[in-house]
Amino acid sequence: MSTGAYSSAYAASLADPTAFWGEAAKDIDWITPPSTVLDDSRPPFYRWFPDGTLNTCYNAVDRHVAGGRADQVAMHYDSPVTGRKESFTYADLLGHVRRLAGALAGAGVGKGDRVLVYMPMVPEAAFAMLACARIGAIHSVVFGGFAPAEVAARIDDAKPKLILTASCGIEPSRVVPYQPFLAEGIARSEHKPDKVVLLQREQAPAEVLDGWVDWQEFIGSPAGDAGADCVEVAATDPLYILYTSGTTGKPKGIYRDNGGHAVALRWSMRNIYNVEPGETMFTASDVGWVVGHSYIVYAPLLTGATTILYEGKPVGTPDAGAFWRIIAEYGAVTMFTAPTAFRAIKKEDPEATKLAGHDLSHFRQLFLAGERLDPDTYHWATDRLAKPVIDNWWQTETGWPIAANCVGLERLPIKAGSPSVAVPGYDVQVLDPIGDQLPANTEGAIAIKLPLPPGTFPTLWQDDERYVSSYLSAYPGYYLTGDGGFIDEDGYIYVMGRTDDVLNVAGHRLSTGSIEAALAGHPAVAECAVIGVHDDFKGQIPRALVVVKSGVDVEADGERIRKELVERVRSEVGAVASLRQVDIVAALPKTRSGKILRKTMREIADGHTPAVPATIEDAGVLDRLAPVLRPQG
Repeated sequence: MSTGAYSSAYAASLADPTAFWGEAAKDIDWITPPSTVLDDSRPPFYRWFPDGTLNTCYNAVDRHVAGGRADQVAMHYDSPVTGRKESFTYADLLGHVRRLAGALAGAGVGKGDRVLVYMPMVPEAAFAMLACARIGAIHSVVFGGFAPAEVAARIDDAKPKLILTASCGIEPSRVVPYQPFLAEGIARSEHKPDKVVLLQREQAPAEVLDGWVDWQEFIGSPAGDAGADCVEVAATDPLYILYTSGTTGKPKGIYRDNGGHAVALRWSMRNIYNVEPGETMFTASDVGWVVGHSYIVYAPLLTGATTILYEGKPVGTPDAGAFWRIIAEYGAVTMFTAPTAFRAIKKEDPEATKLAGHDLSHFRQLFLAGERLDPDTYHWATDRLAKPVIDNWWQTETGWPIAANCVGLERLPIKAGSPSVAVPGYDVQVLDPIGDQLPANTEGAIAIKLPLPPGTFPTLWQDDERYVSSYLSAYPGYYLTGDGGFIDEDGYIYVMGRTDDVLNVAGHRLSTGSIEAALAGHPAVAECAVIGVHDDFKGQIPRALVVVKSGVDVEADGERIRKELVERVRSEVGAVASLRQVDIVAALPKTRSGKILRKTMREIADGHTPAVPATIEDAGVLDRLAPVLRPQG
């Protein structure tokens, strides 16, 4: 473990969180500066900066215009799926946000009201989030294209006064009309919004239904022309609600407060992601996910940096060189995306030939999160880019990293397979079933000692009871992450997968992550997933599903590759893993944020009919896999 800047910061954050976060709060412009940093009078309901007031939109936009950044680009919009590019200065951004905020206020939306945002990756989605923050309204972004039942559940939980939407989203191979999904979702919901505002896109214009209004007409109203000033809110007032993916029944509304969120994200940009005001960060995600909330919209803008809103994919828009073009064209110093994106690039362009001709000399580091970063993908990206490739681990609930190599503080040695060390503010521990802390290198449940740092979720939206039962009841005084893993002797955290992805093979507990790491090291493997299926004799046995790299002849070499993979697992994990079945498949089912649907595949393999998550990227992949997975006979 380092004895330098990281260790000092981490020790200070745990020894005196009030002093540590009180200092960090100085990077935010407060209307009423907080005199209390942490209210711990009602555990487990902790509150950060309880007597402070501020406005998040002011901190993300207005203060930079006032402070000399009016002409700096705040956001580049790059849409290879439509061929449109546009750059917005901070002054431009202020004009757009102020106008939309005025129109919202004119429609009766006020402080504490909810606004549902059901939009694709267009600038208006970011304007919508900031406009809500400006007037103290609470936005809830729902990933565009979500099914009507999921939309209805979110409408009934958030009870939005108004919905902002677009006529369509655009995928590389198809245009997705949004109006039918949203109209059906509203029809199914008990709560009805006062109004729906529709942004028309030329790729698939939609009918303006009864109770709906055209976006341009809405912002062109007298209230839009008048604009709206920033409203003072308490640091503890909600900024947004984001529903966790893959929920069934009543969705879990993760909500973020204004004060802790602003402080934590501003601190993270400098100290974790190594991005300063005036520099450019490229986060390839979607505003429908927490990564998009935190590191496309809020953190870069709170910093006075430049962000990139990319409406495209890592491959296919037009090819596996898309990310390199963006980094080079806009001068990004840091990029953040999911490992699955890099596995797609590696599969399509194994030698990274598309890198040629792109100047990445200004580029400092690549951050990956959202799915376990397997060592093979880590080494591939490191070797091709010749830049630090940094894993980081966090969750929708936390809103910013739990574990990372905090390169802005101090670049620690990188260990493949680990997201490095606990970020300052997070007291991460590995516990056994009765809550005792486990020694180094021993796998258990990863938990975080309360209080969680600023920027994390203070509770669930209007459901304290579920907050406690879902996250805090297993180990009193701790937040249960739901992930399993271990911490080594240097303090490096290894996240081996969700605790329900741990296999129990003849009494031996094995993580899917360790088996997947062995498989991923084979030169023919692009990506893989391991699931545990029921076995009458051993309880569970592992099954591997493998996607091979482009150019590999499965017909000729498939059998040899399968045998080599079984042998790799035997030699690297041990005979106890009992891997016998390896299926080479065309693709793995994933959520739109890149998480592989291991639990869904396991349920099919065990003969059940799973509830397919609404967040699935392509249900056809699962349909094609089902005959392979399903028990025979």
